[in-house]
Amino acid sequence: MLPRSTPEAQGMTSRSIFDLIEALQDVELHSLMIVRHGQVTAEGWWSPYQADYPHMLFSLSKSFTSTAIGFAAAEGLLSLDAPVIGFFPDEIPDVVSPHLKAMKVRHLLTMATGHEVEPTDQFWLEKEVPWVRTFLASNVEHAPGSRFVYNSAATYMLSAILHRVTGEHLLSYLEPRLLKPLGINNATWENCPAGIAVGGWGMSITTEDIAKVGQLYLQNGQWEGAQLLPQGWVEEASAKHIANGEDVNNDWNQGYGYQLWRCRHNAYRADGAFGQFCVVVPDHDLVVVTTSGLQDMSKVLNAIWEKLLPGITTDTLPPNEVDFTELNNRLQLLKLEPPRLVPNASAEEWCSNREYVITPNERGIESIEFGFGEERATLNITNTYGKQRIALGRETWESSTARLYQDTDQRIEGSFTWRDELSLVFTIRYVEKPWAETCTCEFGEDEIVISIMPNVSFGPLEEVPIRGKAVSRLV
Repeated sequence: MLPRSTPEAQGMTSRSIFDLIEALQDVELHSLMIVRHGQVTAEGWWSPYQADYPHMLFSLSKSFTSTAIGFAAAEGLLSLDAPVIGFFPDEIPDVVSPHLKAMKVRHLLTMATGHEVEPTDQFWLEKEVPWVRTFLASNVEHAPGSRFVYNSAATYMLSAILHRVTGEHLLSYLEPRLLKPLGINNATWENCPAGIAVGGWGMSITTEDIAKVGQLYLQNGQWEGAQLLPQGWVEEASAKHIANGEDVNNDWNQGYGYQLWRCRHNAYRADGAFGQFCVVVPDHDLVVVTTSGLQDMSKVLNAIWEKLLPGITTDTLPPNEVDFTELNNRLQLLKLEPPRLVPNASAEEWCSNREYVITPNERGIESIEFGFGEERATLNITNTYGKQRIALGRETWESSTARLYQDTDQRIEGSFTWRDELSLVFTIRYVEKPWAETCTCEFGEDEIVISIMPNVSFGPLEEVPIRGKAVSRLV
C-alpha cells in the first residue's frame, strides 16, 4: 500500500480537498484518491463502491499499453520507428498504400496514424475478420504524423505488436516488470477474439493501483529505490508529440504524448470514458485519481485546478484539527443514495411472484418477476444467459452477482422504492464498472412497462422502454 499522511503534513489544506469534493457533489464519483509527496492525503469511496473493488478503466488502459511498449523498446524487442506492417507480413493487404507503409509504432503511440476516422468500429462490423487485418485494410487518408485522430484501434495494434514480438499476453508481460513490483494484484484485461488484450480499453484494477502507477510516473519511473521504467521514458512519454486543438482553456487541446494527454498547469493524465482519471501534476508533486460514472469529464479537471491546487504550498502546514476532522467525516460518509420515495405499496401483494413475459428487446430480457419481503425484494430475470437472481434492498443497497448484457458474473448492488401505488423504481449499480441503471416499472392489470435510464452513455441519454404481459403467478 501507499503510505498515508494528513493533508497539512504534506503541504496542502484539508479545506481545499473538502471544497473539491463539494464542487463535485452534483456528479457521480465512485472513488477519489489524492497523493502528495508520495503520501495518500485523502481517499474515499462513494458507497456502495468499495476500496477493494476493481473498476473498469476504459481508455485509461491505454497508458498501461504504452508503458509495455516502453519496456519492450528498452529491451530491444522493437523500435518506435519500426514500420507497423513489418510485424504482420501475414496480415497485410494485397495493395499497401504509401501512407500505410509509412506508419510507424510511434504513430500508433501518438494517435497520429493518418486516419481520417478511427477504424475501431470496423472491429464490430467485420466480426469474422481478425482485428489486425481489419486495421491494416482500413483507409489511411493522410500522412502518418500529420494529424491527431483519437484511435483506440491504434492502441490495440500496440498490444498486438507486443504479443507478436514477445509471444506473451500484455498482462503476462507487465506482471514481472510493472504489476508485481507495484503490488498490483488480480488485474484483468478484455481480449479480442484472437486472445490478444484489446489494449485501448478493458483493463480493471483498484483505485489505489491506479494511484501507484501515477506515482511511479511522477517519480520518473523509480520505485523503492529501483528504476522500474526505462530511464527517460516518462519524460518522453508525457511530452507533447502532436497538437490536438487550439483552445488554451480546454484540457483536451493541450497536446498528446504516448497514450497520455497533456493538461493545463503543466500536468498530464491518463483518462478513460465517464471520468476515470489519473492526473499527474509534477509542479506540485501531486497525483489525483478518480473513478466515476459521469458524462462531463471536464468538471473533474476544472475542480482540481480551481479548488485543489490553490490549497497546495511548498511547505508543511501546521495541523488544522477542525478542517481535518470535517474532511475526514465527509470522506467517511460518502455515498450514492438509493432512491427513496414511498417505502411500500399495496401493489406488492398482487404483483409479487407474478411472471411477465417480455417482448423481444435488444437487452435479451425474456421474462421478469418480483418477490417482495419485509427488507428486500428479489428480481428474477430470464435472459440470453439464463436465469438471473438480483437482490434489491428496500431503500438500501443489497449485493448480488448476475449475468446481464455479458456472459460473465458481474458484481451488482441493487435498491428499490415505489414512486406511487403502481410505479416501482429500482436501481442497479454495476459496481466494478461506470454503469448504473434506474428502471421504472409501470404496472397495469396484466401488463408491465419498464423504462430503463442509464447514468452514462456513449450516445444520447435516453430511456429505453420494454413491455411485457403477465402469464402466471409463480408458486
